[in-house]
Amino acid sequence: MKILFVVNNAYVSGNGLSASCQRTVRYLREAGEDVRILSGACEGAEKPDYVLEGMTVPVFDGLIRKQGYSFAKKDDEVIEEAVRWADLVHLEEPFDLQIRTCTIAKREHKPVTATYHLHPENLFSSIHLGHSLYLNGSTMLVWLETVFNRCLYVQCPTENVRERLEKWHCRAELRVISNGMPPRERLEDVFVPCPVQKEEGTYLLVSTGRYSVEKDQITLLHAMRHSHYADRIQLVLAGRGPHEAALRREAEALVSEGILKRLPEFLFCSMPELEAIYREADLYIHCATVEVEGLSCMEAIETGLVPVIAEGHLTATAQFALSEESRYPQRNAQALAERIDYWLSDDMRRQQEARRYVGMGQEYDISRSIEQLRKMFRDAADRALHDA
Repeated sequence: MKILFVVNNAYVSGNGLSASCQRTVRYLREAGEDVRILSGACEGAEKPDYVLEGMTVPVFDGLIRKQGYSFAKKDDEVIEEAVRWADLVHLEEPFDLQIRTCTIAKREHKPVTATYHLHPENLFSSIHLGHSLYLNGSTMLVWLETVFNRCLYVQCPTENVRERLEKWHCRAELRVISNGMPPRERLEDVFVPCPVQKEEGTYLLVSTGRYSVEKDQITLLHAMRHSHYADRIQLVLAGRGPHEAALRREAEALVSEGILKRLPEFLFCSMPELEAIYREADLYIHCATVEVEGLSCMEAIETGLVPVIAEGHLTATAQFALSEESRYPQRNAQALAERIDYWLSDDMRRQQEARRYVGMGQEYDISRSIEQLRKMFRDAADRALHDA
């Protein structure tokens, strides 16, 4: 089957959506599907099959790029060429490019599917409007009417997403299919030094994710004010993004007030470097309040690392926690500190719990996700043929 993936920029670095798109396309091709990408291009990166020019967004362009994102200009000539080639069009986002591509696909009688990769709140949290019911609700209505309701099927990476789209009466058929994790590379024969030197007698806590409001690393820093172990904790916040300066200010305040003895580390790491940190770490903390799936959490904990994960109605990541002591109410710094202290207070208990997480990522094997996606694409093509 000839499948066209439509994404604003499939090759921009530091963006989970783009990384997921690249990975999915690679595995679909390995499974024998003929897949092409319609996308903007990045200098020095692989070029998509159908290239669109990049687009500058007035006022917000700097913030968008700090978030590891970029938009592509609509070009009907390029879009039409791509759509006419395809047997099926798959939309990775609900933005202007996808709206226009969907319109052209309908005109050309091509079936359309989509993946729900992000909530409206992902967009507006960075400008401190994540709590605006009007703005987020209006955006969801636009996305539904212009993209998702025009699709035959929508991939929901988690049950949390499916429930939300059901509540909004999405007319497409909803299928829960994880974005999937590739098999972990065997790194035993490659020495990757840990970028953090763990001090004797300390506990190493690691959190990964873009430095942005909705990732809520600030709650982890605030939790240090309530933890009985704060003076023995080393924090690693791995990522990058527009909220870094605010996080650094809070981290420095904790040290200057004597709450933390060690300044938290702010790092942007490769996957092998992260795995080296995970092997040294005592806990993994995931604070995000808006998260469609959060497989970066699974990448950490499946190495045998006990997590403490924020629980809320717009984050699905708490599904990975195997006990109530590994969940806390989102944005509640005191509750987070209590969970941290629970696990740090008993090394044997923490080590026993850690063994339960080893290899857990196999349940989210990307090969299974790819087969489910292929079936969704075949079902969409069959329905389109039947309705023609």
